[in-house]
Amino acid sequence: MLDDVDRRLLRLLQADPATSVPDLAGAVGLTAARITRRLDRLRQDRVIQGSHVTINWPALGYAVSVSLRITLDKTVARAFDEFIDAARAVAEVIEIQTFLGRVDVRLSLIAKDLADYQRIYREQVLTLPHIADIEALMTVATVKSNESLPL
Repeated sequence: MLDDVDRRLLRLLQADPATSVPDLAGAVGLTAARITRRLDRLRQDRVIQGSHVTINWPALGYAVSVSLRITLDKTVARAFDEFIDAARAVAEVIEIQTFLGRVDVRLSLIAKDLADYQRIYREQVLTLPHIADIEALMTVATVKSNESLPL
């Protein structure tokens, strides 16, 4: 179970995953060795599953972001597995989510511009197996993007 120190560590790491162990130790009032042991335990318990870098895709020339909501032909036994395996191979797909309900899968896709998106859509997305229906939603603005929770 998490104690108050663990929660403080997690809050600090959510704010800045690159915070050094000595800085974490100073912020919570423990030694670096004790912080290291706590972090090791949190990783071992899979409370901390890694850290990541958030990329500003437009700064790298990817101006178009599209969310594709896909319904699969579920009359094929391995439709989900085959679709997801093929979707993983599309380099411009940066996220794959599965759902219960009318929509089975959501793909987040990035492209350099509309012409690039159309090429990716025609040559790679529409060739994915077992698609019964697809709806494209182009991102206009990201209002909130945050995986941090209050701890």
